[in-house]
Amino acid sequence: MPSIFSYQSAEVDWCEGNFEHSTVIAEYYNTEWAPRTSQASQACARIELCSQKLSLLLAGIFSTYFHMTLSYVGQLLDELSILWTLAVAYAFWYPRIYFPKCIKSRKHFFWLSGVTTVISTLMSFIKPAFNAYVLNCIAFHLLYLTWRELKKCNDKRVHRMAAVMVVWWVLAISSWISDRWLCGLWQAINFPYFHSFWHVLIAMSLLYCCPLVIYFDVTYEMPSFKPKLGYWPSDSWPVVVPYVALEEPHKQC
Repeated sequence: MPSIFSYQSAEVDWCEGNFEHSTVIAEYYNTEWAPRTSQASQACARIELCSQKLSLLLAGIFSTYFHMTLSYVGQLLDELSILWTLAVAYAFWYPRIYFPKCIKSRKHFFWLSGVTTVISTLMSFIKPAFNAYVLNCIAFHLLYLTWRELKKCNDKRVHRMAAVMVVWWVLAISSWISDRWLCGLWQAINFPYFHSFWHVLIAMSLLYCCPLVIYFDVTYEMPSFKPKLGYWPSDSWPVVVPYVALEEPHKQC
């Protein structure tokens, strides 16, 4: 039985050919683009909590390690780092208005998130190959929450940013599914790189998702400030970096 640290001991092997461009890197392009997901998200995480930034950094490192080795340990580290990154995001940023009725405070929600994540971590060892599908399905809950928030928001900038986020996510998940289900086709035409596209496209989706999350968080947690979405360097540029600016409203005597 091969070691769980051995090359190609994972239950998952993506469509890209192994060791075609390097003798030490199993999936060259997937490894090259794996860190992009965390890099795109860290720009918004820096203004929040160090724990979220650390979890994003670890997710990028473990994803790179997994695609470089295709080891069983690498697969679990990749998937579990994503799970815990999502858990940290939920624990800190999940709106209080959507808490279960039995949860009375953010501290109690921390405990609920922690216990749920620990149980999910233990269950992930049962069938690791199924974990990636479950993690991708969490996006549907995030899209549902976004839809509920948009119903209460009249700011066209918010709706525009949400629409762009969804477009990037649809492209990303389409690339991921294509790599898993249509691998034979892409290998036949010598273009098995859709998983590496997923890394780039999901990073672009997160680039728009994070400011939205912060925008809604400020709305609930810092009502004395008025959040405003913007684009750097300019709204008119084809390639921009979205951000959140805080405007303190004038106080009336």
